[in-house]
Amino acid sequence: MGTRRFYRGPRSAVFAPLESLSRTELVTHRLADAIMLGLLTDAEQLPSETDLATEFGVSTVTVREALTALRQRGLIETRRGRGGGSFVRSPAEDTGDALRDRLRAFSPGTLRDIGDHYAAISGAAAHLAAERADTDDVERLTAAVATLEAAVTPGDRRRADGHFSIEVAAAAQSARLTRAEIALQTEVGPLLWLVLEDDAAHRRAAERCRALTAAVVKGDSANARAAAENRIHDAVDDLTERHLELVRETTNP
Repeated sequence: MGTRRFYRGPRSAVFAPLESLSRTELVTHRLADAIMLGLLTDAEQLPSETDLATEFGVSTVTVREALTALRQRGLIETRRGRGGGSFVRSPAEDTGDALRDRLRAFSPGTLRDIGDHYAAISGAAAHLAAERADTDDVERLTAAVATLEAAVTPGDRRRADGHFSIEVAAAAQSARLTRAEIALQTEVGPLLWLVLEDDAAHRRAAERCRALTAAVVKGDSANARAAAENRIHDAVDDLTERHLELVRETTNP
């Protein structure tokens, strides 16, 4: 009988067995990234320590140490008694001003490098998704596009766009690509999608996601990769323009 799995899709990468590194830190980072990105939602109860240890392939002591670290960061809370356990606490989002301050500190060259890296990961994931996606994957991608198109606030747009990216990686049936996408989302996702405050940029992003999904449905790996890469390059181009505007505002108040 196989190991019990609690999650499918992108969330399954969160609980995949760990690499042979610092296991407590890996569990901590894996869960923290999932919470920061909303893959594990506010007030959601995590599996028990024993079940988490089974999912990750580690000892319960390792899981307990990771949960302690997450509590110290304010990302989970533990409730005692009947119905108790470890529950997710979603962190407050960076404000638009905080994101703009981060953007101002980047150079155009750094932004281009981030875009190249992100496009490589996103393009590879889309290519494989077109070859491997099953019916469930397509349904999740289609739902993610609809959520993005309907999103109104900048925060909702950023979350929806990020969620779509992770769904593409999950549809590639690659835990490593999904974790790479999650890591990039955690590192630069909110910054990269700052441009989604603009309605026109939001519409372009949704159109790219719709085209990518259509290519996945058709099994067209070349067009899926192109749509994914173009989506990232569009965002970086817009973000570079925003960066230059912020620098000009600082130089000429």
